[in-house]
Amino acid sequence: MSSEPEQHPKVEIGHVLTMDVVEYSTLLITEQTRVMGELTSIVKNTERFQRGESEGNLVRIPTGDGMALVFFDDPQAPIECAMEIAGALKSHPEIGLRMGIHSGPVNAVVDVSDRANVAGAGIDMAQRVMDCGDAGHILLSKRVADDLAPFPRWNPLLHELGECEVKHGRKISLVNFYTDEIGNPALPQKCVAHGTKRTGDKISRPWPRDIAFIGTVILGIVIFTPVVFRIASRTGASSKTSKSARSSISVNTKSIAVLPFENLSRDPDNAYFADGIQEEILTRLSKIADLKVISRTSTQRYKGTPTNLLEIAKQLGVAHILEGTVQKAADQVRVNVQLINAQTDSHLWAEKFDRNLADIFAVESEIATKIADTLQTKLSGSEQKAIAARPTKNSEAHQLYLKGRYFLKKRTEEGLKKSIEFFNQAIDKDSGYALAYSGLADSNMYLLRLGFLRGVSRKETDERAKAAATKALELDDNLAEAHTSLALVKMEYEWDWTGSEREFQRAIQLDPGFAEAHHQYSHYLTAMGRSSESLTESLRALELDPLSLVLNAHLAWHYLYARQYDQAIQQCQKASELDRNYPETAEFRGLAYEQKGMYQEAIAELQTAINLSGGSPHMKAELGHAYAIAGETTQALDILNELKRGSTETHISSYDIAVIHVGLGRKERALEALENAYQERSEWLRYLRVDPRLDPLRGDPRFEKLADQIVPPDVK
Repeated sequence: MSSEPEQHPKVEIGHVLTMDVVEYSTLLITEQTRVMGELTSIVKNTERFQRGESEGNLVRIPTGDGMALVFFDDPQAPIECAMEIAGALKSHPEIGLRMGIHSGPVNAVVDVSDRANVAGAGIDMAQRVMDCGDAGHILLSKRVADDLAPFPRWNPLLHELGECEVKHGRKISLVNFYTDEIGNPALPQKCVAHGTKRTGDKISRPWPRDIAFIGTVILGIVIFTPVVFRIASRTGASSKTSKSARSSISVNTKSIAVLPFENLSRDPDNAYFADGIQEEILTRLSKIADLKVISRTSTQRYKGTPTNLLEIAKQLGVAHILEGTVQKAADQVRVNVQLINAQTDSHLWAEKFDRNLADIFAVESEIATKIADTLQTKLSGSEQKAIAARPTKNSEAHQLYLKGRYFLKKRTEEGLKKSIEFFNQAIDKDSGYALAYSGLADSNMYLLRLGFLRGVSRKETDERAKAAATKALELDDNLAEAHTSLALVKMEYEWDWTGSEREFQRAIQLDPGFAEAHHQYSHYLTAMGRSSESLTESLRALELDPLSLVLNAHLAWHYLYARQYDQAIQQCQKASELDRNYPETAEFRGLAYEQKGMYQEAIAELQTAINLSGGSPHMKAELGHAYAIAGETTQALDILNELKRGSTETHISSYDIAVIHVGLGRKERALEALENAYQERSEWLRYLRVDPRLDPLRGDPRFEKLADQIVPPDVK
């Protein structure tokens, strides 16, 4: 018996497109050969196939009467490829092709011919999805459709089919994809045979389980509150929504967006309190694993905007909206809320709470619990405990904490320093207030990340952040926010990779709906060279916070470091649609152009980024590198000298200096600068192993030694 250890196949999430020719077996042998040759040629000539193959992120599997394509880089890749194939087949009406798409586990195997191949549940399910279709159909599993539904590009083209029975009596939920030009809008024959709803039928919602609940809903709706006045004044456009819009795929029914609460207090300075109540309700809801909750960054765009709720829900990819108002006077507070089914514009319940400030946590808990009950979500014991949590018994400390969070969100130097003052005051009032310590950690981390370090060293700021996060976890080890803060300290300053990943994973386990944890974990995974996992986490963060400018732009950055440059440029375009004046969008587009050899376009974009940022030294260094590799040495040297002169007034990372030297071909100076960056603990060094600009240094003993000091091979 062999003593070799058993080799387990590597399992990854694959995005699978399967296809076959309908009634292929009825064709003559010569016709089969011709049809398969033409189909293979069409597939290979699609832009999406060629990109995946050139980047090594695609596997093609022949299936006799068709093929399966497995993409490992982008969940949108199969549908993009399917559209290209369907478009090309318009010139070949004799080829009756059907396609199926699913995302799921795929593992590498060796077939009977000793060739590398793939298999797994992801491919099997894609095959079952395809088998339900007729010629021309592009069918998707519900899982894939749910991933695509939040994107305006795809949502109107997705049409719910309901369940269809496949092999062994198993039922799968299907979605039909078609446009005016491609796809097949007809109900598949297999779905007809099993009594599936017509394409585009809206999935009905079950009635509440008892009459008493219905009475409560009716009573809540007729309560005379400012919220009702707001709803009464809302445009009736949603009731006139076109049938085509309503035939789009039904989004996850267990999904919600909490819109910004309106401050009805006479004192406008109480705006922090209304913002805080909204965020705390949202935070409680996000701890429920069975519920999709959109992050505050995306919902904040609708502050003070009584827009068509159906349109908001479509943009955010949710089925339900929570609206509310807050009125605070002395130690009394009134909170009005109502839960709305945005798909039907119907009110599920509305309620008014008149309470003392000391009872505000009970109000938040009651609201979160009612939402969970109404949406029929499953709550574990730990989730029930998290929803009912009372972080402090001191209402004054709580108000100081809310003020700290209010100023932390501004992300300005003044705002961050004010937030630190308020968090410290909250701690003075209640030394056991874990959330206040967590907020203090976040404020110090952002001072560090944004470079607001006047009079304070990087090391000192890091230590303050770590001390605050550690204290928060000593008081409450179930705070996802504090675990994320500690993970950032371990990643950005200590380079404790094992500890950092442990903290990120714990944060996500505690609060699966915490977009920031997914976002920051994606940066960790990029540093480790785990680009496929990084993109998955980045996309998950974006699903939870779809209108976040930062998350949209940083997805482009992750594509860039995964060396998927075309995808990075496409994502930059999506981010630009949110804000054309965001510096990082131009920056990342410029870096992608540079890697494609489009140097003049790169230089123009990076110059735009510098102008929009107000003269970022980091972006100037990137421009210097672009000038250098474009052969414009004089301009590169001018920037290098400018940065060196400016280092006496503003901290310039030696990593940025190294990047310019690399572009100029000065390897020794580049290595010297990187070693200086190591002494500085430069935050950019964690990407040393994946930064494409440093490729000319790879293999050099000094570079490899430095890389091993920062990211040892055994932790990747």
